[in-house]
Amino acid sequence: LHVQEHSFPTRRSSDLISMKYIRIGKMINTHGIKGEAKIYSYSDFDDERYAKGNKVWMKHGDEMIPLTVKTYRVHKGFPLVSFEELKDINAVEPYRNCELFITDDMREELDEGYYYDELENLEAFDQNGNRLGVTVGIEETNGAQDNMRIVMDSGRSFLVPYIDEFIEEVDLDNNRIVINMQEGLL
Repeated sequence: LHVQEHSFPTRRSSDLISMKYIRIGKMINTHGIKGEAKIYSYSDFDDERYAKGNKVWMKHGDEMIPLTVKTYRVHKGFPLVSFEELKDINAVEPYRNCELFITDDMREELDEGYYYDELENLEAFDQNGNRLGVTVGIEETNGAQDNMRIVMDSGRSFLVPYIDEFIEEVDLDNNRIVINMQEGLL
């Protein structure tokens, strides 16, 4: 039903072209002395995102820095990635806690399901056609399922489990989603 990866609209200061960046992970630590970065991944496609030679962008302050993947492997459930531009541990260390991105044009079409950011700002309706409000995003729970937050016109919000039982229809072309409302959701 879903695929993680979060969008982050920003502007590159070098060419002032408005681009949409998709957040794919965060450099949470170094690993070893040869310049590997331990990544907390937001992506379901790490093997593709970090394939040798691929470009990613690192947000450091207000700057988006392009990086080229040199190596990728998984260790204890975390991607370990080295970059051509960051030669050793000393070069990686200043960028701990920096987030990594791809550009929107690098994201592939899904055979099924939706990227989380595609589910933001949709008009939400119940199964009877009554307007519920607007979706503001998916909240990850590290539990059984993630939840979709819907903000009603009153400003009050509520959560809907993001599973097939509750999500009846997603229509991106018409910017709407139909929720199978059940007792206790509001």
